[in-house]
Amino acid sequence: MFKKTVAAISAALLIGTAGLPAASAEERTLLDESIYNTLVDRFFNGTTKNDQGADPTDTDGFNGGDFAGLQEKLEYIQDMGFTAVSIGPIFETASYDGHAVLAYGKIEDRFGTDKELKDMISAYHDADMKVYADFPLGGVSPDHEWTTGHEGWAIPSEDGETINWDLGNEDVQDALIDAAITFTEETEIDGVRLTSFGDADPAFLDRVINAVKEASPSVTVFADAPTEADFDLAYDPAVMEILRSAFVEMDPDSSGMDEIGLTDPPSMMFFDDLNTTRFTSEMVNRNMFPPTRWNVATTALFTLPGVPVMTYGSEIAVTGTEAPGTHPLHNFKTDEELKDHIADVNGLRNQSETLRTGDFELLHNENGLIVYERSSDEETWVIVLNNTSETQRIDLTAEQIGEGKRLRALIDNNLVSQADSGEYRIVLDREAADLFIVEEDTGLNIPYIIAAILVYATFIGFIYMVWRKGKQRAKDEKAKA
Repeated sequence: MFKKTVAAISAALLIGTAGLPAASAEERTLLDESIYNTLVDRFFNGTTKNDQGADPTDTDGFNGGDFAGLQEKLEYIQDMGFTAVSIGPIFETASYDGHAVLAYGKIEDRFGTDKELKDMISAYHDADMKVYADFPLGGVSPDHEWTTGHEGWAIPSEDGETINWDLGNEDVQDALIDAAITFTEETEIDGVRLTSFGDADPAFLDRVINAVKEASPSVTVFADAPTEADFDLAYDPAVMEILRSAFVEMDPDSSGMDEIGLTDPPSMMFFDDLNTTRFTSEMVNRNMFPPTRWNVATTALFTLPGVPVMTYGSEIAVTGTEAPGTHPLHNFKTDEELKDHIADVNGLRNQSETLRTGDFELLHNENGLIVYERSSDEETWVIVLNNTSETQRIDLTAEQIGEGKRLRALIDNNLVSQADSGEYRIVLDREAADLFIVEEDTGLNIPYIIAAILVYATFIGFIYMVWRKGKQRAKDEKAKA
């Protein structure tokens, strides 16, 4: 019990809380962000006044989620360490996911009023968090207001249920750009994700990006599909496939991790998104235990180079192969252990600039045993992921770590000193992950000593309080007698 208490206090001293980086939202760069990706309708119903017959059991219809719900559950998202929330399309829409846009100039009243939207965004800003929303450039409703009086603007889509815009038409381009500018200016949103643009000319997408940024210089513009356009974040589905392959099961072929590295612009790091099969479903199909899988996977997600993006419900292991099954109403029946692990690792990322922006070097990668380094002039981290079915030992060389160092584990609170032969030998249980901070080996475990002092001080304080209460009780009884 004593050892566990010391370990817990040491972890608290080292990791702190899942708080945000020291810099304010205005000062943060994209590499400082971590994004929680959700849909307004499928998150939380904060008020029934705008439900309009919403049915939380109807997978195809509106479930009742709204801006008020996002505001009410702000702390839930922030407690996991996320610095930004992406809420999907919020225009007037014929579909719960917001993509069947009816008008770019109106906000969907099932989601709330313009004031409720601004109140929600203000609440997130007060919490030093950012809010991103989608702007669909196609796949909109056939009843969109632009289909009247604009002959030749619309092109029927393959599904027959939506329409696309002729993105080669300059009038269409100008109208979309004006709508995007108005949307970002009026909502004061922090980021816009352009979606459903098909094989649009990158030159047009660059026009949208430049126009939006000229009107709102601090706005982040990104996409949900690969393109050569100059977006602020790189979307690469190959990254998702590499991560899924490396962490979906034990003893995987993790060779794809050799391709992971720092990119410019930064890459979005994700295991699934709102358009894909849920990562948990892939685990279940392989008879894996999702909480354990996610425990290792999220350690990687928040320590690899790039901007981590986690789809809502991953913390409760939501499954599903396609929409709307992949978009359930969030029930908040959270696996607290997994949620706490996300908070710890994401919180550590928030506190360490090195884990967000530092250099990256892959030190070892073989069949699920993955070791990499994040380093800067200020500090060096070694992350060890044992995604195998057996306890593993990895020997890191003095050339990799340096002479006279020690590695202090953040999760298991172990210390690894340099062996007489020069190596640093790390042993990790199967399906486990840990982060090690590299420090000078002074022979003293200062955090452990501090933690021990705190434990003893707390214990002495407790004994003193018991003594005082006992003394007061005896005094009271004597007075009554």
